Amino acid sequence: MSTVLRNFLELSYSELEDLNLEAKEQRRNRVDAGVIQEARLKYLTDTPGIKAVTVLFSDLEGRLHMLDYDKKFLLKSWDNLTFDGSSIRGFTAQRESDLRLALDWSAFYWTPSDVFGAGKVLVFGEVIDKGGAPYSADIRGLLKQFSNKLHKEHGYTLNAANEIEGFLFEGADAERIFHDTGEFKYVNTGGYYHSLPGDPLRTFIDTSAEVQRAMGFENEKDHPEVAPSQFEINYSYGEVVAAADQIQLYKLICRQIATQMGMTASFLPKPVVGVNGSGMHTNISITKNKKNLFWDANGEEKISKFAWQFVDRILTHGNDICLLLNASVNSYRRLDPHFEAPNQIKASATDRGSMVRIPIGNEKSARVEVRSVGPDANPYMVLYSIFKSGLDGDTAKIKNLRQAERYLPDNIYTALDDFRSSKWTTELLGEDVKARYADLKQASADRCPRLLGTIVKVPEVQFHHDVYNQLLWGQF
Repeated sequence: MSTVLRNFLELSYSELEDLNLEAKEQRRNRVDAGVIQEARLKYLTDTPGIKAVTVLFSDLEGRLHMLDYDKKFLLKSWDNLTFDGSSIRGFTAQRESDLRLALDWSAFYWTPSDVFGAGKVLVFGEVIDKGGAPYSADIRGLLKQFSNKLHKEHGYTLNAANEIEGFLFEGADAERIFHDTGEFKYVNTGGYYHSLPGDPLRTFIDTSAEVQRAMGFENEKDHPEVAPSQFEINYSYGEVVAAADQIQLYKLICRQIATQMGMTASFLPKPVVGVNGSGMHTNISITKNKKNLFWDANGEEKISKFAWQFVDRILTHGNDICLLLNASVNSYRRLDPHFEAPNQIKASATDRGSMVRIPIGNEKSARVEVRSVGPDANPYMVLYSIFKSGLDGDTAKIKNLRQAERYLPDNIYTALDDFRSSKWTTELLGEDVKARYADLKQASADRCPRLLGTIVKVPEVQFHHDVYNQLLWGQF
């Protein structure tokens, strides 16, 4: 089809980066929501090259959903965008299906046209129920409420940076056709930090990193990881909701770039047995008046008493929240001590088998690293459960809590039992949302062999919430 008559918005990567960094700074400085809304609506009105606005939201399990609104329609109807919630797993029942999307104008992104299409911009949405209140199963909304409340009442800013590992496999849709092929094929076997310029893995990493920079990620480093065909692209700290949004965008970007290359970016925690799995190490800190509350030059491992109390509460609730941090059948393959698996419920500055690690830091970078998180978990659920547990949870009266011989579950059934029996997870999510989440995880588990065994089974990929082949799910 001819493009001669089209005149859709296409910006250079440097122009995109400038716009996205400006928006990121507004968000970081908590510019009034009404001011940002007015500016975004004016921009959309005054920019003829924009044809559609892509609105993004996540379901209870963390799958990213996207729908495009025609710009002219959105400008007339932005305050009344409805959708059918009964079609979203973990959302409303059919009898009460109507939900609405409110636009979080601060979470607005300009996108590269060669990746997302010309004439489009992205904005994250907040799910609203029929009565106009934040929808209880929209965990992004729950995280945002929690973060705003802490900032208003205590002056806290919750910060997070996630190290998200993934695999690059040959062929498009390698996960969705795994039930036919029964294997994943590497595109590179070089290993840690080793990939020649121009080979498929390096090209994929370079291209994904370029897109991230253009979208204001403020990249730090990128490289092949330990396992064959494994990658990691790191970027800077962000306020907690923005950080969770960036996880969703990171995975979206990687999947899109891989698809354009005829390959698959996979965030299964352990797609191949016998090599290191993929994690999402979650680095967190809390600041007040720009002061890092986790830093203490004279403290144990140079972190504060406040930070250690935070760690103790995380360790106390390690088993309670394990299902939220390790959300799939496949994720329990990763908690294998033969591959530096963080399956021990303890804290350490050096032992990478610990659930919580205390990295070397300074006044600016002092932080706590929760290592047991899988890359397929709902990022909003991960950050909400970690911060809520660390700040408001209990502290167990266990002798030598930080080094006790305690382990995370090695299978999803034990994790489900711990989650269901925990009073803390009811306080975290409420009875209704907790039950919905447990039912979704139970349904996936029941479609898979109860014992993991030594090979990846077809059902743990086929019925994985991130892969989710709707046709095959319905044929079970």
